[in-house]
Amino acid sequence: MRFFLTIAFSLTVGTALAQQAADAVQPESATSASVAAASEAVAASLAAKQAGQPVTARNYMVAAANPLAVEAGVDILAKGGTAADAMVAVQTVLGLVEPQSSGLGGGAFLVWYDAETSSLSTLDGRETAPLLATPRLFQDEAGEPMGFFDAVVGGRSVGTPGTPALLEAMHEKWGRQPWAGLFDAAIGLAEDGFDVSPRLADLVEGDAERLARHGATADYFLPGGTPISAGTTLQNPEYAAVLNQLAADGSDAFYTGQIAEDIVATVRDFSDNPGVLSERDLAVYQIRERPPVCVVYRAYEVCGMGPPSSGALTVGQILGILDSYDLAALGAENPESWRLIGDASRLAFADRGRFMADSDFVPMPTKGLVDPAYLAERAEVLGGDAALNDVAPGNPAFDHAMMWADDESIELPSTSHISIVDSYGNVASMTTTIENAFGSRLMVNGFLLNNELTDFSFRTHSDGVPIANALAPGKRPRSSMSPTIVLKDGAPVLAIGSPGGSRIIGYTAKAIIAHIDWSMNVQEAIDLPHAVNRFGTYDVEAGTSAEDLGGPLEAMGFEVNVRDLNSGLHAIAIGDGLQGGADPRREGIALGN
Repeated sequence: MRFFLTIAFSLTVGTALAQQAADAVQPESATSASVAAASEAVAASLAAKQAGQPVTARNYMVAAANPLAVEAGVDILAKGGTAADAMVAVQTVLGLVEPQSSGLGGGAFLVWYDAETSSLSTLDGRETAPLLATPRLFQDEAGEPMGFFDAVVGGRSVGTPGTPALLEAMHEKWGRQPWAGLFDAAIGLAEDGFDVSPRLADLVEGDAERLARHGATADYFLPGGTPISAGTTLQNPEYAAVLNQLAADGSDAFYTGQIAEDIVATVRDFSDNPGVLSERDLAVYQIRERPPVCVVYRAYEVCGMGPPSSGALTVGQILGILDSYDLAALGAENPESWRLIGDASRLAFADRGRFMADSDFVPMPTKGLVDPAYLAERAEVLGGDAALNDVAPGNPAFDHAMMWADDESIELPSTSHISIVDSYGNVASMTTTIENAFGSRLMVNGFLLNNELTDFSFRTHSDGVPIANALAPGKRPRSSMSPTIVLKDGAPVLAIGSPGGSRIIGYTAKAIIAHIDWSMNVQEAIDLPHAVNRFGTYDVEAGTSAEDLGGPLEAMGFEVNVRDLNSGLHAIAIGDGLQGGADPRREGIALGN
């Protein structure tokens, strides 16, 4: 499917960032030739993305949302670091240069393939609800849900951050480089300053009213009351100080002591909408290692993060339902392919809304939801030639009562995804977030705090039936983040994921289908125009050839909505060498050696 996208991140701006990235990760004694070579590599990667071509490498690769972060990760890999080492560098730089999407004040899910043991692991760094939170936290006095942004902006929406603990846990398990040195790039950029990207500047301008509601946030993003502009050099010494403490003392420096006190004070002292986070919440936070969820699709195993993420289950259900249909023969341009994909997604989202939540708190039919026999039964209803009139949750095998009502939680697009392959053969796929763009809009010590609690259902019951994803103290809100590793014959062949709210699931499933069924390379699979159906309405990507699907889909009975669909897919295909792709809808690149 040929199409054209408007790339907001120009090659000129990209080249400037490339030079800055190269300068940031070179030792002081580096020659001008090595700096120029690094800058050239980043510019070449940006040019390949704009041309729709994957970046190739032999030994290692990073694909992420900003050239500065990618360069920091590649520098760690070049020194013999693992994907876990590089992930620390990439995340800490992203938290500085792309603060609206992820950072120390948020959470993340990691899917890890360990080359030495040929095994998969998943680490859950999702935020938790404060122990003093009540199920009615987001309801008014009459028991009705608050307005979404009334709940988001302020301390009420802030959950206990998990990202610092996750970075430390992955480094302890799989890192090789000294912990302290992994922060050097981010500290240098924070102290010396970085150039504000066009995307960050645009988002700040568009959210200026909400950002202005908190003093520290306004001072940073709206100095003198004016939104920061693209190309401005922005310094963040407070963030550098936090990173120096993390480098010296590990994540304890974040979860106890002065940083923890500052986080709690910021949450509780926001007078318009205070929260209930406590120092105890931070002190007792723990990473959870959970079993991966895998679904067979064609000759592949598609594996990802289980509950509290709905990502692997819902992506897996979509693919499992489609497994009996020959999408390869139908092709990418055939509306029939998209009818099948759309209604498979609707069926999966119906189950997601009914059953999926934090399985530490509510019983979940995890195995039943991806049982091949159950998915084959769900697939039978797609045998017609028109959109399904009605879609309802199914009846997966479940050893508990199934008295759950459908969820109503809202997830708006933000977040970031990182894919890394190291020279040892380890593969890391991590999706990281502070939830909504700029999170709670509360800034403390140079980083933003999440609004993750608004991923819970604001209602606790529907018609007297409890909702699985209702808020509870210590519970982790359901997520759509879908970090994925695809295996063939037990070996990894693809690492992929995306931001985008609940559309993450559709973006990720589409790219996997494009790569496996339609033989697209990773960049082509990422570039392929989006068509996403979650709840009945088919969203098709404006300004692309996906708009041509609108008429045929409407003729099949779908309601169609043409709109911008701002994914941020980052993927690495592993085979005879490495092929990386980065989403042209954002500023990221893939880079390797």
